[in-house]
Amino acid sequence: MHIVVGFASGGVLLTPDVGLSELVLEQDFAARVGAIEAETADAPRWVWDDTTTWYPRLLEAGVRVGRCVDLRLSHAILRNSVLTASSELARADPGPWDRPPQQHREPDGALFALDETEPAPQADPVAEWALQRDAVATSEDAGRIQRLLAAESAGALIAAEMRFAGMPWSADVHEKLLADLLGARPTVGERPAKIEALLQETKRLLDVPDLNPDSPAELLKGLAKGGVLATSTRSWELKKITHPAITPLLEYKKLARLASANGWNWVDAWVADGRFRPDYVVGGVVTGRWATSGGGALQLPKQIRAAAVADDGWKLVVADAAQLEPRILAAMAGDRDMVEAGAAGDLYAGIVASGAIDTREHAKVALLGAMYGATQGDGGRLMPQLARAYPKAISLVEDAARAGERGEIVSTRLGRSSPLPGDTWRELQAEAYGEEGSAAAADRARSYARGWGRFTRNFIVQGTAAEWALCWMASLRNRLTALAGDKWFTDAPHLVFFLHDELVVHTPEAFADRVADEIRAAAADAGRLLFGELPVDFPLTVATVDNYGEAK
Repeated sequence: MHIVVGFASGGVLLTPDVGLSELVLEQDFAARVGAIEAETADAPRWVWDDTTTWYPRLLEAGVRVGRCVDLRLSHAILRNSVLTASSELARADPGPWDRPPQQHREPDGALFALDETEPAPQADPVAEWALQRDAVATSEDAGRIQRLLAAESAGALIAAEMRFAGMPWSADVHEKLLADLLGARPTVGERPAKIEALLQETKRLLDVPDLNPDSPAELLKGLAKGGVLATSTRSWELKKITHPAITPLLEYKKLARLASANGWNWVDAWVADGRFRPDYVVGGVVTGRWATSGGGALQLPKQIRAAAVADDGWKLVVADAAQLEPRILAAMAGDRDMVEAGAAGDLYAGIVASGAIDTREHAKVALLGAMYGATQGDGGRLMPQLARAYPKAISLVEDAARAGERGEIVSTRLGRSSPLPGDTWRELQAEAYGEEGSAAAADRARSYARGWGRFTRNFIVQGTAAEWALCWMASLRNRLTALAGDKWFTDAPHLVFFLHDELVVHTPEAFADRVADEIRAAAADAGRLLFGELPVDFPLTVATVDNYGEAK
């Protein structure tokens, strides 16, 4: 059963696909949802405009739902997928569902009060739900696109639950780590002691007292004044330079980045009551990968991960999908030779054992080059060998690259499609191949086209890996729910962190081994959902630890 949820005059309107609509007072909404969840044998699927609007309030009221349809996330997929390009939804003019969601607040404790500075919502969830169902039903492959929509919406529930539960985090441990790395907490406007010492050492070795390392342009000028001719301030470029000032400068840059991104201000802003609660953005990247709008959860540096400390009597179970994107490529292409190479556990070692490439490092460089479009160095040099050994896999990414160069759309396994290239691409092509086209213009156009081809080459792999991760988490969520029984989910094993191909479960110690088993089983579920019975393995590294830093 589907129940569409929407604002209405006097409360919240619940519109089931079977039966009469029901108007519920806002203050009674959570209790009514909880009752329906408890009374319905087959968990209903709640259909709402935006999970971030509705679900956090339900969780605060102690109500958890099993399934949902996030109309805004689903609309973005259906609007752009080649599988639904002929649908009424895809062909319609841009409307309210194509705009970012409105921001909500809670003045005077009102449950769902809208910010009066924002216009009232104009998007009708019932009408949108009808359009989306029609788009799926008339799509070129309803099964694929429906799996993607279900996974995306499940991800929205998981993101809200992880923020609600929070990652266990010790501010005291974090402070100690910062003190060891940077020195004591500085006063406002000052640098930490160790960072200041590195800066003074860099200035001394360059003999540039007024060096400003925090501005790339000023740093380049300062380096030049000190006799160091650098073309970039990127760390990998600076490492190529032989000069005694480079070592303290690189260390300064590393520690300054830590202090800025995850220093004392970060702890004050994002850690409360022993929990780190970032704002995840589901589908925040064009490939379907997640992003964050605050907290930087997807960029937690290793130096501070030891501050993620399990509660007393609990453990963190950390799982990492090994070599996920190359395995996704092999599965997408149906390249059984590459699948077989990874069957023993280490795909790169398997490629070496097959005789395709001479060393494990070369195998890794060659595969990454295939997925990211390397044309030079070892990646480019080894591509012909890789193509001879695994023609299906290499043809898949090469075809995607050529499509991108032509300005065409490519799609992931489940049907998320890439955007068309923008105005710059079209302008360059027109300039190069118009009546007044020149050789220089043609070179610019080809260069830009190749760049877009590298994007589409990687889009299909990274996007499908994101789909696998969504299915992995969704399956694990269901398995952990079954493990919890009648307990509230934060009192039992529950997801607390996700990072592309890695996740963390906070669990009572007694359940740790069972959780590890469920994580592996969920990975197998994800493989079957995407690739059927193709015998591709997605091995995991699973560690049960007291703090996140111990897992690496």
